[in-house]
Amino acid sequence: MPVLELRGAIPLGVSFGFSLGKVYFLSLLGNLLPVLPLLVFFKYFFHKLEKVSFIGKFFSWWFRRVENKSKIVQRWGFWGLIIFVAIPLPVTGAWTGTVAATMCELKIRKGFLAILLGVALAGIIVSLAVKGVLSLY
Repeated sequence: MPVLELRGAIPLGVSFGFSLGKVYFLSLLGNLLPVLPLLVFFKYFFHKLEKVSFIGKFFSWWFRRVENKSKIVQRWGFWGLIIFVAIPLPVTGAWTGTVAATMCELKIRKGFLAILLGVALAGIIVSLAVKGVLSLY
């Protein structure tokens, strides 16, 4: 899901009783599944969807937000994208990282690797937070 991604999936999966390792792996996989197709076809889909009035307005709004939030990616490229995606906050996940990578014109392979590393780090951060909260009970 492009809103919560693994930041929501890991706590939810653990709350359903699944092991943290299994939830981490499945969340990572699920979060990365759409990234490569999005990186490859993003510009094509965007140009098609921006012609639909409501969707076009949403994408314009989203891209302005991404542009404002992705200064770190513009400044540091590959490493900035890893950091941007790794920070487990709203509007900094894999989907937004894909938009930032496209806007900064990172090559597909580099963009995917940076997003993969960022998502893996975000998953570790969220997993440690979940484990810490669980240890309180």
